[in-house]
Amino acid sequence: MLKIMRADSSQVFRRGPFQVRRNRPGLVLGSNVDVAFGPLSVIDHANLGPGTVVRMHEHNNDEILSYMWRGTMIHEDSAGHRIPISAHKLMMMNAGRSFWHEESTPDGPVEMLQIFIRPREADLPGDVQFFDRPDNIMDGRWHLVAGPQASDAPLKIRQQVTVYDANLRAGDEIALPTVQGLSPWVYVMDGIVTIGTETLAKGDAVTDLHQPLPTLRAKGPTTLVGFLVDRTAPATQAGTISGR
Repeated sequence: MLKIMRADSSQVFRRGPFQVRRNRPGLVLGSNVDVAFGPLSVIDHANLGPGTVVRMHEHNNDEILSYMWRGTMIHEDSAGHRIPISAHKLMMMNAGRSFWHEESTPDGPVEMLQIFIRPREADLPGDVQFFDRPDNIMDGRWHLVAGPQASDAPLKIRQQVTVYDANLRAGDEIALPTVQGLSPWVYVMDGIVTIGTETLAKGDAVTDLHQPLPTLRAKGPTTLVGFLVDRTAPATQAGTISGR
């Protein structure tokens, strides 16, 4: 049975040119005990206006995927990087026992997801990874973005979570890959899709714990972010953001 989480169920935080819609993926299941979807804990849908600066700050025990959809953000960190990230250069921070970073948007607005995942254990070494994406990603197919360390994913997550995205045109149809033992969770980054008899718009999410998700059909230009999650995987709750 489809379970849907609507965008208006999310918390919204604003500070000047910085706005975040905080999604708790487990709310799609109706739980108020722990609002994570297994180790998939928090998805912040962020809009940063020009001139936004999020000063240097520390994370502990968060696996953080910065999924850029629009614009360019300057990332600086305790490992000495100062790198622009965009839709063609994604980033994974494996915070571990400690990792510091700063974000700024000096040149224009940014829209992105910051995806917080609980790592398999606390106090792993801190690290950061970058992924230069090809230009031909507007093709109506799922593209592998991040996944477990043993996978072929370009960005490695120290957890049993796999992340895909897809850019669709009006009329395109797509079904999320299925893997035995993994639960699907799909987020509408932008656009409108139909799934079964339901319509999902920007900021909505859907899962089904008992059978594969039906095909999604785009009603216009649409970006989807899909997850396959082992909801039973061991995970620490010591994260700065991803922890309970």
